[in-house]
Amino acid sequence: MPDKRVVFDFDLEFTNGGGIQGQDFRLDIDGDDIADAALVDYIVRDLRLLMVGPARILNKKIITEPHKRKAESASSGRVYVDLSHVIEDGLVTYPGLPAARVCDYLSREQSREKYAAGTQFQIAKIEMVANTGTYIDCPSHRYAHGKDLSQVRIAAFADLDGIVVRADHREVRAIEASWFRDKELRGRAVLVHTGWDAHWREAAYAVDHPFLTEDAAAYLRDCGVALVGIDSMNIDDTRGGERPVHTTLLGADILIVEHLCNLSALPDEGFAFSAIPPKVKGAGTFPVRAMARL
Repeated sequence: MPDKRVVFDFDLEFTNGGGIQGQDFRLDIDGDDIADAALVDYIVRDLRLLMVGPARILNKKIITEPHKRKAESASSGRVYVDLSHVIEDGLVTYPGLPAARVCDYLSREQSREKYAAGTQFQIAKIEMVANTGTYIDCPSHRYAHGKDLSQVRIAAFADLDGIVVRADHREVRAIEASWFRDKELRGRAVLVHTGWDAHWREAAYAVDHPFLTEDAAAYLRDCGVALVGIDSMNIDDTRGGERPVHTTLLGADILIVEHLCNLSALPDEGFAFSAIPPKVKGAGTFPVRAMARL
């Protein structure tokens, strides 16, 4: 593909008064086009502008011309990787628990009777157990007097320094403490990549899944990790009734995220992990939009 550049004028206003204009501004781009909003973001970042308010891109055109410098993205080099499964109508996450129900409480057709002509809304109704999709466990999930979702400080959910530990399910089912040795763990979100998410929504997902052992949980606790996540059906061995990993980690106020996905897209280190649930009182588990910021 030949190099593409965008040529445009811009008019930016500042929220504290004044503004700045540019004519015949040129920018190297990847692909065949770039949105106006992305151009505004690029200008603000590249010129290191502050307090930018309303902005307009004018007379934009795409030309074929050799790049003058390496094209940059409008996100300042940041990349977000979605690590969450989609929650949809009929989803069963854990065998024996009811499926999620996603439907209309108020449909667009019904809303026509409530609003002015041409104005429509949809209000969804969602019925599900808290253990649906990719979800986070707080101490009250295991302990009656543990912190619930409303009591855990928000910093415990967001922008945690992350590390990925690779334990391929084709090589190991019971992931012991040895898999975590010789790694920088303290204060970090430790994400265990097994590749088991490839079986998501298959019957095989719930059978013979990889899990952490009790000694692994004790080692992670003693190393002072902030959070432990896994792309498997459960962080514990579910063949019996005991849950030593939940017991150990949640007993030490270490959060757990289960049913992650796409961990193969992450580097081993050098990312921030977030998994933020709503602020629900009386609940210790809830779905999250888990993500990594590279």
